[in-house]
Amino acid sequence: MTERKVVLYACVHNSGRSVAAKVLTEHYAKGRLDVRSAGSEPRSSVNAEVAAVLAERGLSSAEEVATPLSDELVRGADVVVTMGCGETCPFVAGKRYVDWVIDDPAGQGRESVRRIVEEIDVRVRALLGELGIALSD
Repeated sequence: MTERKVVLYACVHNSGRSVAAKVLTEHYAKGRLDVRSAGSEPRSSVNAEVAAVLAERGLSSAEEVATPLSDELVRGADVVVTMGCGETCPFVAGKRYVDWVIDDPAGQGRESVRRIVEEIDVRVRALLGELGIALSD
Protein backbone atom coordinates (compact mmCIF):
# COMPACT_ATOMS: atom_id res chain seq x y z
CA MET A 1 0.00 0.00 0.00
CA THR A 2 1.34 3.43 -0.91
CA GLU A 3 1.40 6.38 1.45
CA ARG A 4 -1.00 9.20 0.79
CA LYS A 5 0.53 12.38 -0.55
CA VAL A 6 0.58 15.41 1.72
CA VAL A 7 -0.40 18.85 0.44
CA LEU A 8 0.36 21.90 2.56
CA TYR A 9 -1.35 25.23 1.85
CA ALA A 10 0.45 28.24 3.30
CA CYS A 11 -0.53 31.88 3.45
CA VAL A 12 0.12 34.74 5.85
CA HIS A 13 -2.74 34.49 8.35
CA ASN A 14 -3.99 30.91 7.85
CA SER A 15 -7.50 32.28 8.10
CA GLY A 16 -8.64 32.77 4.51
CA ARG A 17 -6.91 31.48 1.38
CA SER A 18 -5.16 28.49 2.92
CA VAL A 19 -8.26 27.51 4.88
CA ALA A 20 -10.46 27.68 1.76
CA ALA A 21 -7.91 25.62 -0.19
CA LYS A 22 -7.71 23.00 2.56
CA VAL A 23 -11.48 22.68 2.96
CA LEU A 24 -12.04 22.47 -0.81
CA THR A 25 -9.24 19.92 -1.24
CA GLU A 26 -10.61 17.73 1.54
CA HIS A 27 -14.08 17.96 -0.04
CA TYR A 28 -12.91 16.83 -3.47
CA ALA A 29 -10.19 14.36 -2.44
CA LYS A 30 -12.38 12.48 0.07
CA GLY A 31 -9.48 11.29 2.22
CA ARG A 32 -7.17 10.28 -0.63
CA LEU A 33 -4.67 12.99 0.40
CA ASP A 34 -3.49 14.39 3.70
CA VAL A 35 -4.20 18.11 3.61
CA ARG A 36 -2.73 20.71 5.93
CA SER A 37 -2.75 24.49 6.15
CA ALA A 38 -0.59 26.96 8.01
CA GLY A 39 0.34 30.62 8.16
CA SER A 40 3.49 32.65 8.65
CA GLU A 41 1.51 34.97 11.00
CA PRO A 42 -1.57 32.91 11.93
CA ARG A 43 -4.71 34.63 13.16
CA SER A 44 -6.85 33.27 15.95
CA SER A 45 -9.90 32.50 13.81
CA VAL A 46 -11.09 31.84 10.27
CA ASN A 47 -12.01 34.89 8.20
CA ALA A 48 -15.80 35.26 8.68
CA GLU A 49 -16.46 36.02 5.00
CA VAL A 50 -14.46 32.98 3.87
CA ALA A 51 -16.36 30.81 6.36
CA ALA A 52 -19.68 32.20 5.06
CA VAL A 53 -18.78 31.58 1.40
CA LEU A 54 -17.67 28.03 2.18
CA ALA A 55 -20.95 27.51 4.09
CA GLU A 56 -22.87 28.70 1.00
CA ARG A 57 -21.20 25.78 -0.78
CA GLY A 58 -22.22 23.38 2.00
CA LEU A 59 -18.71 23.20 3.43
CA SER A 60 -17.67 23.89 7.01
CA SER A 61 -14.51 25.55 8.27
CA ALA A 62 -15.54 25.06 11.91
CA GLU A 63 -12.80 22.48 12.58
CA GLU A 64 -10.00 24.67 11.23
CA VAL A 65 -7.40 25.84 13.73
CA ALA A 66 -4.71 28.40 12.92
CA THR A 67 -1.35 26.69 12.64
CA PRO A 68 2.05 28.36 12.53
CA LEU A 69 4.06 27.57 9.40
CA SER A 70 7.16 25.57 10.32
CA ASP A 71 10.07 23.76 8.72
CA GLU A 72 8.61 20.52 10.07
CA LEU A 73 5.30 21.03 8.25
CA VAL A 74 7.11 21.81 5.02
CA ARG A 75 9.40 18.78 5.37
CA GLY A 76 6.36 16.55 5.82
CA ALA A 77 4.66 17.78 2.65
CA ASP A 78 4.96 16.46 -0.88
CA VAL A 79 3.54 19.66 -2.36
CA VAL A 80 3.69 23.12 -0.75
CA VAL A 81 1.26 25.65 -2.17
CA THR A 82 2.10 29.19 -1.12
CA MET A 83 -0.31 32.11 -1.31
CA GLY A 84 1.34 35.36 -0.36
CA CYS A 85 3.64 34.35 2.48
CA GLY A 86 6.68 35.33 0.42
CA GLU A 87 10.09 35.10 2.04
CA THR A 88 8.64 33.90 5.35
CA CYS A 89 7.72 30.53 3.81
CA PRO A 90 10.39 27.98 4.75
CA PHE A 91 12.21 26.46 1.78
CA VAL A 92 13.23 22.82 1.85
CA ALA A 93 15.23 21.50 -1.09
CA GLY A 94 13.54 18.72 -3.03
CA LYS A 95 9.98 19.76 -2.22
CA ARG A 96 7.56 20.71 -4.95
CA TYR A 97 6.50 24.34 -4.49
CA VAL A 98 3.61 25.99 -6.28
CA ASP A 99 2.91 29.70 -5.77
CA TRP A 100 -0.67 30.85 -6.29
CA VAL A 101 -0.99 34.62 -6.66
CA ILE A 102 -4.47 35.11 -5.20
CA ASP A 103 -5.96 38.20 -3.58
CA ASP A 104 -6.11 38.21 0.21
CA PRO A 105 -9.75 38.04 1.37
CA ALA A 106 -9.00 40.08 4.52
CA GLY A 107 -11.22 43.15 4.58
CA GLN A 108 -13.04 42.17 1.38
CA GLY A 109 -16.80 42.03 0.91
CA ARG A 110 -18.81 38.90 0.18
CA GLU A 111 -18.74 39.22 -3.62
CA SER A 112 -14.97 39.62 -3.71
CA VAL A 113 -14.54 36.68 -1.34
CA ARG A 114 -16.82 34.54 -3.54
CA ARG A 115 -14.57 35.35 -6.50
CA ILE A 116 -11.43 34.51 -4.47
CA VAL A 117 -12.88 31.20 -3.25
CA GLU A 118 -13.94 30.32 -6.81
CA GLU A 119 -10.41 31.01 -8.05
CA ILE A 120 -9.03 28.77 -5.30
CA ASP A 121 -11.58 26.10 -6.23
CA VAL A 122 -10.41 26.09 -9.87
CA ARG A 123 -6.77 25.83 -8.81
CA VAL A 124 -7.49 23.06 -6.27
CA ARG A 125 -9.26 21.01 -8.94
CA ALA A 126 -6.33 21.46 -11.33
CA LEU A 127 -3.80 20.48 -8.64
CA LEU A 128 -5.77 17.36 -7.77
CA GLY A 129 -5.79 16.42 -11.45
CA GLU A 130 -1.99 16.85 -11.58
CA LEU A 131 -1.71 14.58 -8.54
CA GLY A 132 -3.90 11.92 -10.17
CA ILE A 133 -6.80 12.38 -7.76
CA ALA A 134 -10.19 11.95 -9.44
CA LEU A 135 -12.64 14.59 -8.27
CA SER A 136 -15.61 13.78 -6.06
CA ASP A 137 -18.36 16.37 -5.78
